[in-house]
Amino acid sequence: MKLPIIKHLTQFIEENDEDFVIETIETLEALTEVPSLKDEELDVIGELISNMYGAIEVTKMIKEGTPKKEALNNFMKRVLGSIDS
Repeated sequence: MKLPIIKHLTQFIEENDEDFVIETIETLEALTEVPSLKDEELDVIGELISNMYGAIEVTKMIKEGTPKKEALNNFMKRVLGSIDS
């Protein structure tokens, strides 16, 4: 996951609608079922999907009242904490 991408997607959601990102995730998930995809291609799609889910999670925290910067930092701390465990 990359914080600049999550931040950009969070801004996109604020300016547009979360539904665009959700539908994109569904489309990318459907693409992962193409049997001819290489591992590298699946990795890229997986990274995109995880960044989009991250942006949705950050947006949820912002809607609950957490300031944007704090929501981004808390999310990344949680991700890094789960990696270290």
